Amino acid sequence: MKWAERSRESMHKQANSLGNFLVEGFHYLGLFAIGAATACASVMAFWEMVEKGRASVDDILLLFIYLELGAMVGIYFKTNHLPIRFLLYIAITALTRYLIGDVSHHRPPDAGLLYLCGGIFLLALSVVAVRLASYKFPSSKAIDANGDVIGENYVEK
Repeated sequence: MKWAERSRESMHKQANSLGNFLVEGFHYLGLFAIGAATACASVMAFWEMVEKGRASVDDILLLFIYLELGAMVGIYFKTNHLPIRFLLYIAITALTRYLIGDVSHHRPPDAGLLYLCGGIFLLALSVVAVRLASYKFPSSKAIDANGDVIGENYVEK
């Protein structure tokens, strides 16, 4: 029966290796696709500004959103860790962009303006909470896709 146990362990290791290979391949393919789409969209947005001959605050905030998306993809690619703060920054920038676009079209202020400002405020509080939590309770170890520890203690900054 020892041969059966060794065979089972060997099969398990091979299946685990193949599964990790496929998941990591899909992971990298997705990261490259998201990075390429972000780069393409940012170049197109910049080119539209050049064709207009001017850039509004709305356009510049859109470029910041693309910059934050690119940085998030880069950090995720290098560390295999998704920094939630970047998603919060993107949401804050998107709501701010919407707010500026709404105000610049001279719409009369209504309750929607308060909701939008409240949403930005809640997202800002979320950033503070995430930063405070990562400072008070840092991750003890950074782990790669294989479950191996990378470097020293990991702290999100």
